[in-house]
Amino acid sequence: MPTHDLPHEARAAASLDVRAEEPADEPGHRPPPVPGSRPRPEGPPAPTTNVGIDRMRVVGDGLRFVTAWCLRAVIIAAALWLVWWVLSRVWFGVLPILLALIVATLLAPVVALGRRIGLPASLATILTLVLSFALLVGVLAGLVPSIVTQSREIFGQAGEGVDQVRRWISGPPLNLDDAQIDEYLTSAISWIQERSSEAAGAVASGLGAVGSALVTLGLMVVLLFFFLKDGPKFLPWVRRVTGRTVGRHLTEALTRMWTTLGGFIRTQAIVSAVDAVLIGAGLLILQVPLALTLAVLTFLGGFIPIVGAVVAGGIAVLVALVTQGFTSALIVLAIVIGVQQIEGNVLQPMLQGRSMQMHPGIVLLAVAGGSTLFGIIGAFLAVPFAATFVVGLRYLSEQVDLRSGDVSAAEIPFATPEGYVAGAQAEHAATSAREAEQAAMAVAQHGSVASAAPPRPGFLAWLCGRH
Repeated sequence: MPTHDLPHEARAAASLDVRAEEPADEPGHRPPPVPGSRPRPEGPPAPTTNVGIDRMRVVGDGLRFVTAWCLRAVIIAAALWLVWWVLSRVWFGVLPILLALIVATLLAPVVALGRRIGLPASLATILTLVLSFALLVGVLAGLVPSIVTQSREIFGQAGEGVDQVRRWISGPPLNLDDAQIDEYLTSAISWIQERSSEAAGAVASGLGAVGSALVTLGLMVVLLFFFLKDGPKFLPWVRRVTGRTVGRHLTEALTRMWTTLGGFIRTQAIVSAVDAVLIGAGLLILQVPLALTLAVLTFLGGFIPIVGAVVAGGIAVLVALVTQGFTSALIVLAIVIGVQQIEGNVLQPMLQGRSMQMHPGIVLLAVAGGSTLFGIIGAFLAVPFAATFVVGLRYLSEQVDLRSGDVSAAEIPFATPEGYVAGAQAEHAATSAREAEQAAMAVAQHGSVASAAPPRPGFLAWLCGRH
């Protein structure tokens, strides 16, 4: 019976029955509307703003990445704190080792020269140590008489300088009378007397520090002897103990660190010697007291870059100011600034390679941190430690570049054959990883949906980045 002959209610029920027979889950269609609503649209639905992977899944992957790296950073920080805690407990034993290593970089070429001319390792080491000790004693013996003689002159002239300062204070703009000056001096003396007990304790601790320094010096000399004598046997022993793969990396990294440390110390010695000669000559021409002592102090201060040169130059200017007046102090200041400009613009770029360069900000931060934590010794060790640390970071960066395929082993100037083998292995591993990844992507594109969605890794694998 045709539907147009049916009543209105029957035609509506018939139309609903026809629509109910249509597949509700047909692609591009929605469930049938309720009676009285608008008819459903024909064709596929309009695309929305999120037609790809669900947004929250993308956000979740980003949060997993950030969380994983935060946890790794926490673990690394905890490990560094543990190393720092252990180092603070055994610092008395670690310090002689560090000092012996630094001195060994200076004396190792001399020992190597003795071996090349046919001397046994022990004899070459003993001769090098004896000659170095004799040179040090000779320098000190030549300086002590002048220090003792000229110190009296400096103290006498310093008293005259104090009188000049007193006259300056009593004049404009301060205009302090003698009674006020004496009152301030009396207050200062009373303050010193009240802390006499603290001064006595400081003297006692200073004597203890001297004893500790002598013990440290003795240990350093013994360790220095063994480092110079048995140094060439160290890397083969490392490879034998750690195995082939780790041994190759350690051989390359430690060789670079040793080369960098030795080059840094020798370069600083040459630069400091030039500074000491030029500044010492200027002080001798001006007849400044303790000129040779100030020259030696300039040489020693040169091993603490930037800060050491400034302190040594400031002491020279102060001695000239106290002993010879304002004009002589200005001339010494000009000499010090001129020599430091020659050092920074000529000697350092000429003697140090590009791999030895560190930003002055890194040097200042290293010296400041080392001096704050360990005093003068820390300031002396800060820059060598920073230099070797930078070398280690550069080696790790090279390994990352090899693993990522950005460079090849042939493009990296390795210091040892073992390093080249390790670099070639890293390059081969990177090539294999890329081929495996391309094969997995091909399987995911042509395989099933299940193969394209690998299961999520466990917590440890996720934390270590294996996902």
